[in-house]
Amino acid sequence: MAAQCVTKVALNVSCANLLDKDIGSKSDPLCVLFLNTSGQQWYEVERTERIKNCLNPQFSKTFIIDYYFEVVQKLKFGVYDIDNKTIELSDDDFLGECECTLGQIVSSKKLTRPLVLKNGRPAGKGSITGKNKIFISAEEIKDNRVVLFEMEARKLDNKDLFGKSDPYLEFYKQTSDGNWLMVHRTEVVKNNLNPVWRPFKISLNSLCYGDMDKTIKIHGT
Repeated sequence: MAAQCVTKVALNVSCANLLDKDIGSKSDPLCVLFLNTSGQQWYEVERTERIKNCLNPQFSKTFIIDYYFEVVQKLKFGVYDIDNKTIELSDDDFLGECECTLGQIVSSKKLTRPLVLKNGRPAGKGSITGKNKIFISAEEIKDNRVVLFEMEARKLDNKDLFGKSDPYLEFYKQTSDGNWLMVHRTEVVKNNLNPVWRPFKISLNSLCYGDMDKTIKIHGT
């Protein structure tokens, strides 16, 4: 039997102009990756983190998936507004979805698609092209090395009116087109101007494409 050609790819997801389903605030989106097995059968592969109060989320969670050459792998990205702690999606507001193949993402490196509702209509305000979009980028994983970070900060500015700031860090790498892509977000340290974050690891492939001389950006919020 002939051996299958396979490689691992990393998928990063962001969205723009999501529907606002919350009253008094903005949606709290989360993206779910589904894989098609046969016909209309989809199974959940993984989920991103939930981002509170945001209509233009840039998810730090990376989906790692095997890419089989010459095999059509159908994917679906569903975006939901999560307002509870249950694992079920049926009780969450649906913000839209996008179907494509893994091959389409890999060949384009960055795929942009409008989000649609279950009935196929644009997940927006009547726009035929769909103002609500999802962006999916792909890169092959060629380096399995990881970097261990131990981060802390001192005497941060207090940005809260009541209490102290709730700081966290975001790590970005620069893509070939000059844009910055978020690859990791730390946990939030509540009410602390001298935060010490838990140690965490980022793969070199995610952080700098395996090139130790590449510039990265760290943004504190």
